[in-house]
Amino acid sequence: MSRYDPLIGPVDPPGLHVMTFNVRRRMGSASFPPADRWSARASRVRTLMGTERPTLVGLQEALPDQASLVRDALGRAFRLVGQGRSATGRGEGCPIVYDAERLELVRWSQQALSDRPDVAGSRTWGNPIPRILVSAVFMDRSTARSFTALNTHLDPLSPRSRVRSAARIRDRAAAAGTPVIVTGDLNSGALSPPVRTLTADGEALRDAWVAASSRLTPQWGTYARYRTPRLKGARIDWIFVSPGVAVDRSAINAGRIDGGWPSDHLPVQTVVRITAEERA
Repeated sequence: MSRYDPLIGPVDPPGLHVMTFNVRRRMGSASFPPADRWSARASRVRTLMGTERPTLVGLQEALPDQASLVRDALGRAFRLVGQGRSATGRGEGCPIVYDAERLELVRWSQQALSDRPDVAGSRTWGNPIPRILVSAVFMDRSTARSFTALNTHLDPLSPRSRVRSAARIRDRAAAAGTPVIVTGDLNSGALSPPVRTLTADGEALRDAWVAASSRLTPQWGTYARYRTPRLKGARIDWIFVSPGVAVDRSAINAGRIDGGWPSDHLPVQTVVRITAEERA
């Protein structure tokens, strides 16, 4: 039986336990190093999710069976929204997984990060593969307050695509009309143009790590690649919050499960509270 002590674990209302997690797409038996093999990692992901029990998870690099595994590991009350990034809606995606007993889904949408956002699979900003933004509006049944969750995975190869995508996400957050939580693998560090774009005016979005009243872990680099995590390494996996969202605790989860890590990325976790019904 897996031995894993939760870093945060389930939280009571009005707290919301939010996680962003690049689950690392399943590559089959050809994965290198062996630690990357999904056959070794799947049980670790189940243990991570079943023990931490976040209220809402923004996943990246998730194939449909991987997203289903995360949902099922979290429990029968959990649902997901989002589909593959291709023109057909198949393949790798950025689903949002949530506790449907706690959160009522009001509406959700998915758009391409391109000049043709309504054309699935479109690419116009230099990224060689499609990039997407999944948006979901929830009403917290415990507080009757609403918020918008945005989840994404920015391109690792095209700086132009990352900046244009960040600007689109910033504008979407500003127009949401509710408090906003953004989760994502940005392939970008703290001083990068995409992160500066998201936090440009200092009012629309804030880094949840910096905004937290307390930090439960060191500031590990989040792209650890199955190696011992490094202090002060690049944080490329992010949670941002808008005004109307208070951040109580944040953490970067470097915990090993059964001798290894669930992914080449470390999960980032935070406990937030929605403190306003609408944004000004």
